[in-house]
Amino acid sequence: MTRENVQHVTVLGSGSMGHGITEIVAMAGYEVTMRDIEADIVEEGYRNIEWSLEKLEESGALEESADDVMARIKTAVDLEESVTDADIVIEAVPERMELKKDVFEEVDRFAPDGAILASNTSSLSITEIASATERPSDVVGLHFFNPPVKMDLVEVIYGSETTDETAERAYEFMKAIGKVPIYVRKDVHRFVVNNVLGPFLDEPHWMVSGGEATIQEVDAAMVHRRGYPMGPFELIDMTGIEVSYHVRQAGDITVAPLMEEKVENEELGRKTGRGHYEYENGDGPDYEKGDGEDFDTLRVDAMIINEAAHLIGDDVATADAVDTGMRLGTGFPEGPCTYADETGIDTIVEKLESLHEEYGTDRYEPAPYLRELVSTGRTGQDAGAGFHDY
Repeated sequence: MTRENVQHVTVLGSGSMGHGITEIVAMAGYEVTMRDIEADIVEEGYRNIEWSLEKLEESGALEESADDVMARIKTAVDLEESVTDADIVIEAVPERMELKKDVFEEVDRFAPDGAILASNTSSLSITEIASATERPSDVVGLHFFNPPVKMDLVEVIYGSETTDETAERAYEFMKAIGKVPIYVRKDVHRFVVNNVLGPFLDEPHWMVSGGEATIQEVDAAMVHRRGYPMGPFELIDMTGIEVSYHVRQAGDITVAPLMEEKVENEELGRKTGRGHYEYENGDGPDYEKGDGEDFDTLRVDAMIINEAAHLIGDDVATADAVDTGMRLGTGFPEGPCTYADETGIDTIVEKLESLHEEYGTDRYEPAPYLRELVSTGRTGQDAGAGFHDY
């Protein structure tokens, strides 16, 4: 999709994601309408954009004036009026399936033929959202990461009926507005980045639940020895423990006792003053560099790599997409596929097999794609090929 055939973009929702997406689209030179259900709500979003652009202008990060960017943004309350001339509609309403389906059903009535209808959902089914329309082939997921102005990554997600043309047009538009898109070619729960991130949080919870490590040991090891920007417990305290808990419930993923206990006790992280660390009467994360010297980081990394291999083997994403997504979306020090190639995929499989033998739990079973790589001699950098070619 080129600038010539995109004249107008509509963003539905003016909350943190909606006004952030509106801002980056306008910064890229496009005319954009931001719509919400009430005038005062959309006005608040508009003011948030104004404030952000002024800060960017002050720091020298804008190539034109904030006023020039703001001149490309219109606001609306009437949905029909906002989407009638849209080439792309990006929905950014709260993460409730029935609400999103209601919005798409209405958009379907008023948006022009050929318009891309995109949802900014972070985990809900694109296929189900698209079922509310008479044109599911034109519906695609565009999962921006928060905050959209700072985060470069966007997941471009296929629903079961999304055409290649629709996904490719959306992908090219993301590039046109300065984002780095990756394809998620199947509509799997949590898509790519949140799936691969899952074991980074889950495995440490199982280990601490089983008395095999302390919270401080885990976080210190993963930050100071492995180079992750935050430890797993530090991260989940920031995002909200209940958020991860409910996502896992929705995906029928067994939750470790420690995570369940924190939710039951309403110790949800920073927002409640206490999570895995004490925030109200403490200093928050209190781990030190030397705390994690004996922690088994490979156990966590092997589980992350195994999840990535399941997605790649199922043709959900490529190894390049996984690595790009995890570096840009989560700040991983390197992509998990690259790390596996550096470590040796045979070493990863051996680790998983030993864990499976010790614990007898299905989650440790090596992904078929990992076994395939090893059986064909693609064991990593030293072999000249693994997830990637060298």
